[in-house]
Amino acid sequence: MVESIAEGKLRGGRHGLPRGVVRDNQRRRILAGVVHAVGELGYARMTVESVIARAEVSRRTFYEHFRNKEEAFLAAYDHVMEGVMRRTTEAYVSVEGSPGRFGAGLRAFLEALAADPHAARMCIVEVKAAGRDAMARRDAVLRTFTGLLAPEMGEPDDRMPELTVNGLYGVVHARVEEGRAADLPALVPALVPEPDRPS
Repeated sequence: MVESIAEGKLRGGRHGLPRGVVRDNQRRRILAGVVHAVGELGYARMTVESVIARAEVSRRTFYEHFRNKEEAFLAAYDHVMEGVMRRTTEAYVSVEGSPGRFGAGLRAFLEALAADPHAARMCIVEVKAAGRDAMARRDAVLRTFTGLLAPEMGEPDDRMPELTVNGLYGVVHARVEEGRAADLPALVPALVPEPDRPS
């Protein structure tokens, strides 16, 4: 996921690139720097200095894009989760019929997290330390999953989809917090058993 953010530092000096291209490159490098800093240090210990060191930008450049570390964290979270949820939704709709669709979506979600442990830690564990706005974004992701699961579990106003998603999140949180994000895809059969197939 971070690989989709970071593009590498542009060559210094006169390169003839439009200002917009330069700013976009700087922003993506800062977002990647946030993901790495949070993944390595945790949100509480992450500083602007730790981000700019990883992004290879100046302090001035950072503040041209973001007011503070919280704003940069929220932008990085939004960018990463937008990609994760796009993959999740694509996997969900690719399966015909209700049985199995949620499992396909969950597998895509967990595979995306497993591919980038720093991003997984940021989005699953450290989001809780980043404040109310970050938690609101996390809750929106959980509501999206609840909406995907609800059609497979019965009535739309049933609380079971919400309880199930919160339970799944707890299991995923524990694995990521233990540093075992790479193990997440292997959880899918236990979390969402495959539907019985007609013989």
